[in-house]
Amino acid sequence: MPLPPPPLPRFLADPTPAVLAGTAIWLLATIVLAFTDPGSTAFLTALCGFLLGLIGYGIFRWQRSAARRGSRTAQQGL
Repeated sequence: MPLPPPPLPRFLADPTPAVLAGTAIWLLATIVLAFTDPGSTAFLTALCGFLLGLIGYGIFRWQRSAARRGSRTAQQGL
């Protein structure tokens, strides 16, 4: 029976840098499009991407703090 693979190092398993980088890229796109083509579909898409990134990061932080508190309903492994 083969051995299971070793767990990933913590810095590779942590999704925080990827979430923050993606949200920052959407923010940058929103700012650029606000000055070049406000009101376009691309601007609204970038704005929605940024806002959803903020909401997603907020939920992620909320779940992580609940797991640290030991809440029974929190996701584990965040």
